[in-house]
Amino acid sequence: MSGSSDDTRNCTATPPYLPPTAIDTTERLRILRHHMQSHNLSAYIIPATDAHMSEYIAERDKRLAWMTGFTGSSGTGVVTLQKAALFTDSRYWIQAERQMDCNWELQKSGWISAIGQWLVKEVPEGEKIGLDPYLFSIDNWDSYLQALDGSNRTLVALDDNLVDLVWGSQRPLPPTNTIYQLPDDFIGSTWQEKVSHIRTQMENHSGKPTAVLLSGLEETAWLFNLRGDDIPYTPVFYAYTLLTKTSISLFVNQSRLSGDASQALAAGCPGPLCVTVVDYEAISESLRIYVQQDGVHIWIGTEYTTLALYREIPPEKRLEENYSPVMIAKASKNAKEQELMRAAHVRDAIAVIRYLVWLEKMVPSGSVDEISGANFVNQLRREELFCHGPSFETISASGLNAALAHYSPSNTTSRKLTVDEMYLLDSGGQYLCEAYTRVLMGNIDLSRLVFPPRTSGRMVEVLARRPLWEVGLNYGHGTGHGIGNFLSVHEWPVGFQSNNVPLDKGMFTSIEPGYYLEGEFGIRLEDVALVVEAQTKPYLTFEVVSLVPYARNLIDINLLSQEQIQYINSYYESIRKYIGPELQRRHLDEEYQWLQRNTQPLSRSSLLAASLGTLAMGTVASTLLPGA
Repeated sequence: MSGSSDDTRNCTATPPYLPPTAIDTTERLRILRHHMQSHNLSAYIIPATDAHMSEYIAERDKRLAWMTGFTGSSGTGVVTLQKAALFTDSRYWIQAERQMDCNWELQKSGWISAIGQWLVKEVPEGEKIGLDPYLFSIDNWDSYLQALDGSNRTLVALDDNLVDLVWGSQRPLPPTNTIYQLPDDFIGSTWQEKVSHIRTQMENHSGKPTAVLLSGLEETAWLFNLRGDDIPYTPVFYAYTLLTKTSISLFVNQSRLSGDASQALAAGCPGPLCVTVVDYEAISESLRIYVQQDGVHIWIGTEYTTLALYREIPPEKRLEENYSPVMIAKASKNAKEQELMRAAHVRDAIAVIRYLVWLEKMVPSGSVDEISGANFVNQLRREELFCHGPSFETISASGLNAALAHYSPSNTTSRKLTVDEMYLLDSGGQYLCEAYTRVLMGNIDLSRLVFPPRTSGRMVEVLARRPLWEVGLNYGHGTGHGIGNFLSVHEWPVGFQSNNVPLDKGMFTSIEPGYYLEGEFGIRLEDVALVVEAQTKPYLTFEVVSLVPYARNLIDINLLSQEQIQYINSYYESIRKYIGPELQRRHLDEEYQWLQRNTQPLSRSSLLAASLGTLAMGTVASTLLPGA
């Protein structure tokens, strides 16, 4: 296969060519446009999220995927009466060309400003553009208003979701699985302590809020030490929370709570630490009733509060900040949570090293493909203590498929792994070239940085890109994201983007520069790091907690500075210290010998004899439920 042959669509051919991976959307678009006309709309916007602004979403919320065929995690669909367009960033361009039919045009930008420009071009003046207010955050709504300002096009928030009307009875049902309480060994603080901490912040806030509204699923799950399985790879459940100075309302279907969870929530009843369980669908009505009281002010995080709920609160009763106090508190892990994360990474490193040893033995025989490789590494992780499954769909990509940053294999796209092609699993790559080393250099330069407290990640992420920029290369995705403690693998608001909060002690983030050459290969080196105090207090630095060695045979040591070599050797000492004894304890002798070979100190002479066949990768270890 190649990026321009029979694995992608060709809409200029006669007749147009569609690969087996494309979905026919003709009838779906016809019915959608019928509903648009009945609502007097000239365009309709379809985002790739749910009513809680989740990154990963349940099947019943994958409206964009169902309408377009495109299954990437980031994108926006816009349908007019004549055209349909998908807007997404460079990570997903090839994937979109594989999955969409010729009813859809690909717009190579994910920015709302670009969507606005397209709408102004395609929608006549005076016409209306519809959307579901439960699928748009306040910030996104404001961005669309700004993009269409002065254009004489009107945004209309609808009561009905038009895609749901098209989907009809085929749409998956709401989840009914059990919501459970985390065992005491896996929590950093009790939910009562967390609630008290948030109430203290309310008292001390100059805006004097009387309530906090939590819309993000991770916020409620973290606050109450509850977990669920409503969304694949992220142990959360559909819920809202309204926390006041004297009451706590949890909006979730009561029947889904386990007996232990219900008992824990009711332990403080009656009183200010009594949790009242209210039906999930009652959140809007409850907000309307609460704001009718005099003197109330609701503290909201605009990144996760939807337009629909925002409109229920009168402007004079809103206290708006980018993130709720719960989202900020969750980002900095306490000592117990940090130890849980470190322990998870030790176990995860064992699974990864077992996989790398298996790959070196099996790939030369031609018996491993992308799917079997992904299945086996998932199996090895599940064998580890406290594992709860993958934290996202495994990225197992060989050769040209690795040029898709977020590719996942299927029966129609899976390739055999060979010693002659780079293989990318999750967050790393194998290809003997300058690109791998420069990606590694960026990873190291950012990881060893010492910086002042409250430094913005956006200010320092250039260090990860600089070695690539020096030779005219770059990557089209973010440099890192927060890591949840048995929550989302992409935890906001931590990271290196402009809308992330400043870096602070106790935060976990990934550091993941990469490079992708379309149609040939992709490289990504992803480590997980904890923000800790540097020796020069109060300055901060990163402690890398993921413990898997880099691919020695892919490193051009002549490009590395002496400081970078010293960093790698120190990192390898840590891997030997924490992983070696665990391998010996389990009598994994072959894996122990592999570890010893691949963590030998680097020197310019040690790499001259490296073979081309070694396969390596990085990892994100929040696939595991952390444990001591």
